Amino acid sequence: MPSIAGYVEKAEKEGKTISQIILESQAQEQEKPEQELFDKMKQTLDIMRESAIEGENPELRSTSGLTGGAAAKVMKRAQAGESLCGSFFGKAVARALSVSECNACMGRIVAAPTAGSCGILPAALLTVMEEKKLPEEKAVMALFTAAGFGIVIASNATVSGAQGGCQAEVGSASAMAAAAITELAGGTPAMCASACAIALKNVLGLVCDPVAGLVEVPCVKRNAMGVVNALAAAEMALSGVSSAIPADEVILAMKRIGNTMPASLRETAEGGLADTPTGRKITQQVFGKES
Repeated sequence: MPSIAGYVEKAEKEGKTISQIILESQAQEQEKPEQELFDKMKQTLDIMRESAIEGENPELRSTSGLTGGAAAKVMKRAQAGESLCGSFFGKAVARALSVSECNACMGRIVAAPTAGSCGILPAALLTVMEEKKLPEEKAVMALFTAAGFGIVIASNATVSGAQGGCQAEVGSASAMAAAAITELAGGTPAMCASACAIALKNVLGLVCDPVAGLVEVPCVKRNAMGVVNALAAAEMALSGVSSAIPADEVILAMKRIGNTMPASLRETAEGGLADTPTGRKITQQVFGKES
């Protein structure tokens, strides 16, 4: 089984970044040139950027009517310099919402690692790249770091909300994003691992309770929370703050927690917010019935 510790050890031993290690291993495994894989990953980043732009359309609305327009409101406030935490923070939140709203409105997105958590990684990468004026090539490479860490999580635990709750979707995406932007900002392999661990620790136990069974409420807004969590984790890691619990152990803890969750809190729309009076009312409005 792949491990975060294994990636870090190999990167430090060879004096390389996590992304270089992942790219090399994937090229070897798939028997393809590294440039070909890099070009494909660049296309992935392009799609992420397109979905972020599409989701900012203030007229965008999902078929259910539950989603659309939120990203435009947050971006407008950020661009006007009114955001409580500055335009960088506001834009990151807006982009997380925009990609998620694009998904809810049947637009093209990159599942990173799932459709329900698709806004976190693009929002983090695109905003850091823009804010720090970093070359696109570095953002593409950071995606390999995210992918590598995602492989570890999926192999050793799960990224499925139906299996592990929202901690496995938004949590995994947030951890992947934290590691990616840590490397993007010049962090070491060990810092990337700490960022991943801190981000995932922060959302352990997060349930998956989609209202009306749709990937809209509360999923879209949890993507905004996920990017903020990723930024906080990366900031700590880049400052030299390490995780007391190693990333691989956090991942296994997440798996165990997911296994103990009742079915009602794992994407069945039978518990949590889906089972509130308003949640049931929304279900009835959308489908003409409560369940």
